[in-house]
Amino acid sequence: MSMLNQLFNRGLQGSKCKTCLTLAISRIKLLQNKRDAQLRLMRKEIAQFLQTGQEAIARIRVEHIIREQNVWAAYEILELFCEFVYARVPILESQKECPSELREAVASIIFAAPRCSDLPDLLHVRNLFAAKYGKEFIAAASELRPDTSVNRTIVEKLSVGAPSAELKLNVLKEIAKEYNVEWDSSYTEAELSKKPEDLLNGPKQIAAPVRASLEPNTRGHPPTSENPVTSPNGNRGAKSLDSPTSVTKAPLWSANIDKPSHSDSTLADAVDIKKDTRPETSDVLERARSAISAAERASAAARLAADLVNVKFSSSKLEEGKR
Repeated sequence: MSMLNQLFNRGLQGSKCKTCLTLAISRIKLLQNKRDAQLRLMRKEIAQFLQTGQEAIARIRVEHIIREQNVWAAYEILELFCEFVYARVPILESQKECPSELREAVASIIFAAPRCSDLPDLLHVRNLFAAKYGKEFIAAASELRPDTSVNRTIVEKLSVGAPSAELKLNVLKEIAKEYNVEWDSSYTEAELSKKPEDLLNGPKQIAAPVRASLEPNTRGHPPTSENPVTSPNGNRGAKSLDSPTSVTKAPLWSANIDKPSHSDSTLADAVDIKKDTRPETSDVLERARSAISAAERASAAARLAADLVNVKFSSSKLEEGKR
């Protein structure tokens, strides 16, 4: 009967399964020791960040520590399951279906095998279980279907979700207490309690200045010397919002500003609205003018320096000729 099972790939190869489980157990112990040393070093670095006031870096690094601690806890449970299955390989060979007392251990190994890339031996054990119990049994354990008996702690520890703010704060407090760091956690608590802003709709504070810049136009009064237009920079006066030609020439409607008619006031409102809706253009033009003037002054200074050098060079030549 065992020969038929091996021919049709329905039997569990006990010796191969034991070998893979032994290699997995030894590899888990090696990785646990290595991960333990890394965790101690990372916790010490976070304590130094908290001591020097670099809380932003500490909040980011603590997520990696939590992830490593979760993997460490999952590997510890997997090691126990591997030892449990190793001791009962003869029972798995003798029975066609998976025994109820071994279902949790077998299903947990099947679930964790593709999620633990540094434990390739578990994949070989998973393939042996697939040959024994079929692909449907493997799919049910991998997809966490009902009645698969996968250990819930392993599912939680191997999940890829971000840790909660409360968990990160507790780990930071634990590290500060372990290394005797006097750390005030009030600022970190405030930062972790903030809800992420909705960036799809854009920042909300942009709408306020736009409404404020349009308020003088809703009253129906053109800008005068008594009621000047306020620019976005807080400067009063209409010159900051005029077009480039308004620096040397007064606006067309300024001659009749003391006696405005209905049509003149309508025209003034239209011109004023156009200028208020584009305050940034005038600012850009002013910056461009200042940049051009600065470039002209620099070029003039360069020309003067070049002329001075030429004069000194010619005078030195004349003196050498006289000698």
